[in-house]
Amino acid sequence: MNDILRALGRALVSLLHPRMLWLTAMPFVVSGLIWGAVIWFGWEPFTDFLRVWLEQWQFTQWIYRFFGYFGVDSVRMALAPFILVALLVPLIVVTALLLIAGWSMPAVLRHLSRRHFIHLEARQGGSFWGSLGQSLGATAVFLIAALVTLPLWLVPPFFAIVPPLLWGWLTYRVMTYDALAFHASAEERRRIMRERRLPLLVIGVATGLLGSLPTLLWVSSVIMIVLFPVIALLAIWLYVVIFVFSALWFAHYCLRALSRLRAQEATWHEPALAATVLPDAAMLSPESEDLPPALPPPVPGPGRSNGSP
Repeated sequence: MNDILRALGRALVSLLHPRMLWLTAMPFVVSGLIWGAVIWFGWEPFTDFLRVWLEQWQFTQWIYRFFGYFGVDSVRMALAPFILVALLVPLIVVTALLLIAGWSMPAVLRHLSRRHFIHLEARQGGSFWGSLGQSLGATAVFLIAALVTLPLWLVPPFFAIVPPLLWGWLTYRVMTYDALAFHASAEERRRIMRERRLPLLVIGVATGLLGSLPTLLWVSSVIMIVLFPVIALLAIWLYVVIFVFSALWFAHYCLRALSRLRAQEATWHEPALAATVLPDAAMLSPESEDLPPALPPPVPGPGRSNGSP
């Protein structure tokens, strides 16, 4: 827990750096252009289609009658926009997350390497294609799980439990790979993801809960349809800022974990090297180790006999 909180504090400080704030610009512009165009040109056609589609369901008619009994007739007009927003939010968040992972995370790692982890050797156990495969695979699993659990997103208390868990898992899978891709070897990355799965998931769930804050803007914008485009752009910017902060949090935690892992491996190897000796070293006495070889005994002269003076 101390490592998580330490990484959290350092991520907050790093987020205020001008270079990190600048990293939010490109993902925001790209996401804003893509989804702004979709919302601008497709909002009315999609909502009209959903209204016609909802009218065909008996369950929808039951919902209308239930709220109509209490005098809440606006549900008929608000249900289609609400469902459309519920479908758009995961796609917008995934777009922002992939842009952060592909564009901002390398810049985050370069920034942290120069300022905090200059001693770490870059073993480059990851690659662009590996990151892309990891991101697309995790995103596919996330979207399937989101579609399966979508009805629970509207039911208390599951709306406060299921989305953060799904966002946390997705963020953990994508961010951890990218945070370790440059510095860690493939084996080191797999080991950290295996041994520190729970803390990494905790960080992911925490950022998932932060990601629910822009969702409140989306829900309120369904009620305030007039302000919807402005609130949509504000929500996209908040998503981008939260994901840049998530990248910093994961990077601080993962690089510190990698540094400690290598320090442990170094301490394990040093005693083994100290105990390794040459085969003949134990045969030498300390006194004779640096002395020249002993001279042969003197040979008796021709006029001398053994024992004669």
